[in-house]
Amino acid sequence: MKTTIDIPDDLAIRAKKKAVDLRRPFRELVIEGLRARLDDSKDSQRDVTARSVRWVVHPGGVPPEVDFADRAAMTEWLRERE
Repeated sequence: MKTTIDIPDDLAIRAKKKAVDLRRPFRELVIEGLRARLDDSKDSQRDVTARSVRWVVHPGGVPPEVDFADRAAMTEWLRERE
C-alpha cells in the first residue's frame, strides 16, 4: 500500500544516508524499522499506569441538553460539572 507521511528533515536525511550505506532502498529501511518496532516484545509488555475514571451519572438517563454526537459539546458539558 502506498501512503504519505511527514518525516522530520534531519531524520529523513539520516535514514537516506543509512540506506545508501547499506545499499538498500530507503523504502526497505523504513519497512524494516516499522516491523522491528511493531514486533518488539518489550513494547507489548510495557507497564501501563492505571488511571482513575470519574463517572458522571445523571438521574433519569441521558440529559436532554447533551448531544453525544458532538464531542466538543459533550466535553464542555462534563467540564461544567467538575
